Amino acid sequence: MIEDAFLGPAAPDLGWVPAPRYLLRRARILRQLDTLEPGRLLEVGPGAGMLLIEASHRGFRCEALELSAEARTLAATVIARSGQRIAVHAEAGAGWEKSFDALFAFDVLEHIEHDRAALMQWREWLAPEGILLLSVPAHARMWTAGDEWAGHFRRYERGPLLQLLRETGFRPERLECYGFPLSNLSERLSARIYARRIHRDGAAENDRRRNNDRSGTDRGPHLKLYPLLSSTPGRLALRACCGIQHWFVNTDLGSGYLVKARRA
Repeated sequence: MIEDAFLGPAAPDLGWVPAPRYLLRRARILRQLDTLEPGRLLEVGPGAGMLLIEASHRGFRCEALELSAEARTLAATVIARSGQRIAVHAEAGAGWEKSFDALFAFDVLEHIEHDRAALMQWREWLAPEGILLLSVPAHARMWTAGDEWAGHFRRYERGPLLQLLRETGFRPERLECYGFPLSNLSERLSARIYARRIHRDGAAENDRRRNNDRSGTDRGPHLKLYPLLSSTPGRLALRACCGIQHWFVNTDLGSGYLVKARRA
């Protein structure tokens, strides 16, 4: 396992490396993470669990809820290698109500058909004034084969997303539109690759579930790119892109939203 200060944790031998869009999102998440007081943290849908490891290094007492058996296995392996003690649960705990100081869900809500019900459930797990840190893909007009490959139900728009959060008992404090311009470009360029990798060999719901389960762990298209990203030119380019996106997070030009909200 590789733990890189700039690129974050990676496990190439297990088939997981950070994608460029993930790295742009991670840069904004870590900015928010550093403003939070460490406490008990639950991440829903952590995939390989890399951000949990980084939160644990910052003093958070971390747990995870992951419904995908494949992702749970990968996360447990990665976490064990990191030396952190983070429980990865297959189902919600009976005593979770008002138990967590923070709840993270990064690119998860779009996978859930009934997103309103999910937000209401997550709110119940948060302590009073607890923090929700949430990311979702932005703009229906940016839908590509990559969304279908990942099992998405939707992409979100700024106004309706903020309204949904208010209606489910949250008080939004910060919304950023991240990723411009690199993730906008990378999503378009990768669409053809994902179009060839979509499962369409069964019932629609089964295909969606198969696509959904692998979306947080399958980094096949990015494994060959990782040596370039981790090279000196790659790092310089990524630093430049992170710097550029910083100037546009208050616009609506990026491909994803990152929201910080508080349990009202």
